[in-house]
Amino acid sequence: MLGSFFYTNSLLMRKLENNELPRKSVADFKSAAKTPLILILDDVRSLHNIGSVFRTADAFLIEKIYLCGITAIPPHKEIHKTALGATETVAWEYAANVLDVIQNLQAQAVAVYAIEQVEGAVFLQDFDVEENQKYALVFGNEVFGVNQTAVSLCDGCIEIPQLGTKHSLNISVSTGIVIWDLFTKLRPNKI
Repeated sequence: MLGSFFYTNSLLMRKLENNELPRKSVADFKSAAKTPLILILDDVRSLHNIGSVFRTADAFLIEKIYLCGITAIPPHKEIHKTALGATETVAWEYAANVLDVIQNLQAQAVAVYAIEQVEGAVFLQDFDVEENQKYALVFGNEVFGVNQTAVSLCDGCIEIPQLGTKHSLNISVSTGIVIWDLFTKLRPNKI
């Protein structure tokens, strides 16, 4: 009986072809209403991580990415390898100093949060978004995380709870988890 269930169920689930997926053109993406979320990558050294963040940002219509410090900028073949063209759709800007970006966004009434493990951090699942509020998220270096000066300047910190022996996630994984959670909270009727 169990075998027939799996056989019957597999007939109901056909993998979609690429041409069956609803994809936006670059022009449609640029004119689409964006998720009120800005990403700030500070001193991210892996080009593959940068490309992966662009690709995730494209998937969830993220407003903009700031690339700060040693974070590489497009065009670069290693970024392109994982971004798959998302550097052409997602707005981005380079800024040498992450502190300037944080202060400029705060001056525009954007709430800036570091994604980091700190005293007093709010666990991601407990973070409540406010209606009509734009957010910026700071993600730091793969080894050192978000630097303390940037953490101190932020409006708060959000932590992804972890239960295993390792207490860190790859930045592209962290970005994906946080974006998905905030996307569902900021745009609950768009899923």
